[in-house]
Amino acid sequence: MDTMTNETTKDAANETAKCAAHEDLGGTEASLRALLGAVRDGGLDVEQGMERLRDLPFLDLGHTKLDLHRSLRNGFPEVVYGAGKTPEQMVEIFLRLRDHDHVLATRVPPETALRVQEACPGAEYNPVARTLTLVRGEIAYRGGEICIVTAGTSDLPVAEEARVTCAMLGSRAFVVSDVGVAGIHRLLDRLDRIRQASVIVVVAGMEGALASVVGGLVSTPIIAVPTSVGYGASFGGLSALLGMLTSCASGVSVVNIDNGFGAACAACKINNLVAARS
Repeated sequence: MDTMTNETTKDAANETAKCAAHEDLGGTEASLRALLGAVRDGGLDVEQGMERLRDLPFLDLGHTKLDLHRSLRNGFPEVVYGAGKTPEQMVEIFLRLRDHDHVLATRVPPETALRVQEACPGAEYNPVARTLTLVRGEIAYRGGEICIVTAGTSDLPVAEEARVTCAMLGSRAFVVSDVGVAGIHRLLDRLDRIRQASVIVVVAGMEGALASVVGGLVSTPIIAVPTSVGYGASFGGLSALLGMLTSCASGVSVVNIDNGFGAACAACKINNLVAARS
């Protein structure tokens, strides 16, 4: 009886391994663990395992080298910067990346997005954020929330880029829009909701004063994003950048002009730490 039980257990393990072996191999820790388990349990032999690993750690498309191991190193998969790439290049990148993980591209022109959507019907384009996304299955969200605060409606493209990035990287985010210092009562009206977030991203152009104001009202980490919104003396966002860098509010970190993506990545890393400890 013990021998039959052991054989049955072994057969079941092998069947599980074979199923894992036929799943798409991505650069995620879960997919690589599945592959190693398949080799260990006999669902794959060593040569088959080597064949499955041939595109790692990166996949060379000629025009682009896709970093398939990035999520193992820093927790986030590679994100595609769409500006400057041809529609044909973006289509090939999406077709190859979709076999490995969720796909996020930023700064994607509308005509390029349309071409990718024709090849990948599941891709979704956000025209405000200029992001193009393709989700495989479901995104595993962590605890905590990220609040993205904008000084004006004109800052929304950068804020939306940050929000979409947060969502694709596994953090829930919400936007509080148009609460700049010219009407500070609007900010105070939403302060209780803002304070519930684990991290706050402040997006502002003109003189960038909103980051300092928020920094004086909350204990939460703040990542400030200067935008290129403003009249001539704002110098395409330089005034906001310098204002945020010289903020008198302590604990305000600053990313580059219009860099909603970079702010979201930093915010997600902080949120992940908060979620892991809660």
